[in-house]
Amino acid sequence: MLTGLSSCEFHIVKKGSCAMRRKHNAITDPMEIETILSASRIGRLATVGQDGFPYITPVNFVHLDGNIYFHSAPEGEKLDNIARDPRVCFEVDIPLSYLDMAFDPKGPVCHLHQFYHCVIMRGTASIVLDGQRKVAALNALVAKHEPGARFDPVTEDTPHAGACVVVEVRPTKVTGKRDVAQNKSVEKRAAIAEYLNHRNGPGDREAAEAMGFRFVAEDATEH
Repeated sequence: MLTGLSSCEFHIVKKGSCAMRRKHNAITDPMEIETILSASRIGRLATVGQDGFPYITPVNFVHLDGNIYFHSAPEGEKLDNIARDPRVCFEVDIPLSYLDMAFDPKGPVCHLHQFYHCVIMRGTASIVLDGQRKVAALNALVAKHEPGARFDPVTEDTPHAGACVVVEVRPTKVTGKRDVAQNKSVEKRAAIAEYLNHRNGPGDREAAEAMGFRFVAEDATEH
């Protein structure tokens, strides 16, 4: 059984000439963008390679004070690229449900669909040279990936801290996007959510709730 959630309404604001083509997919609330960044463990950093091609690297990261931080070995292609050209793009995504052919067996295959949340940042990257800032980023990384765990805080004297570098990405443009059938009618979203409820696969619950519905037990009493 599914119940409606009125809180899942999206108010899209057009900002400048670079507005997203599908405005109904845009996320403009900074808190929603922060939620996606906090929930994502892996991000993808794109640097400009020496050969001119984009070079993409998956990294563990933390979003701290508006910037992205990740640690790295002191040498490598991504660091060479950043030293040569600090312009980068950083992307995170949260895949939700995949709407398969079983939802509408007689429908066209182009209606197969993936629901998701994502954030894309454009900005500049640099190695953090300030010791206190580096330590703060490393501790934030541990706290994010080990929530609730007790650990000895990293300090500037921690031996392994000196064996790595911390990279800071300062965004100049941030865009958020989600696809959870916002452009569909309430009836269509309800039908999709009901299908996801019965299928109950990975990401189905999250997708249905993002559409404005909630999974409840069949014998639960509605209020």
